[in-house]
Amino acid sequence: MKIATWNVNSVRARLDRVVAWVERSDVDVLAIQETKAADAKFPYDKLRSLGYEVAHHGISQWNGVALLSRVGMTDIQIGFPDVPEFGDPPVKEARAIGALCGGVTVWSLYVPNGRAIDDPHYSYKLHWLETLRQNGITWLEKDPAAQIALCGDFNIAPTDDDVWDVEAFVGSTHVTAPERQAFQNFVDAGFADVVRPHTPGPGVYTYWDYQQLRFPKRQGMRIDFALCSPALTERVDTAWIDRDERKGAGASDHAPVVVELT
Repeated sequence: MKIATWNVNSVRARLDRVVAWVERSDVDVLAIQETKAADAKFPYDKLRSLGYEVAHHGISQWNGVALLSRVGMTDIQIGFPDVPEFGDPPVKEARAIGALCGGVTVWSLYVPNGRAIDDPHYSYKLHWLETLRQNGITWLEKDPAAQIALCGDFNIAPTDDDVWDVEAFVGSTHVTAPERQAFQNFVDAGFADVVRPHTPGPGVYTYWDYQQLRFPKRQGMRIDFALCSPALTERVDTAWIDRDERKGAGASDHAPVVVELT
């Protein structure tokens, strides 16, 4: 069973690339982030024609998360309990969707960016992450054998090896101590970064900014992850980052991350 996660940076703008990659990669479950589509404008029919069940959560032209599964999809959850709100008026943004796919509860997560350290979005980001972690702890307490995959764009580079030049990010989000601690808190709660052992760094990234030729210069960040519960971690056979999908015209600024289970 293959599970993948990919921030596509607009599913409608990159639908042809998404379709081609899904067909080429032969994944069983794909968690998609930043669809940038309301539910009414999401390309359900095209993706279903590939043989997948599809669930999407989008309320505007921003954010948006989806799941594709060809191994079944039940118990679809829009957001997680007590998910924080943001904005004026406050709303529950389209940043989390989960479902049971082939015996694995897969979450597609688009963690808030944080914007700037002194921005309310930064506090929102930390609150959002902590609420998700508390839910994760609850899920494992209820069923220690649960197979759970927290997949998505975490908007955090957990270590200095996960960014091309940490000095370039001093005073910025994604690399601050509270953000890195928030990521580590998931690991401490039992969710393992199952991709890293198969793709060790430094210099191994999942995201490259479009500006200043970051991709050809190999100036990226590792911010997309699959964090797996203990029972699911035991099933991981291999994992990789499909860096080639970042190449060429019309590519997303993120690469797909794939985990293969036994």
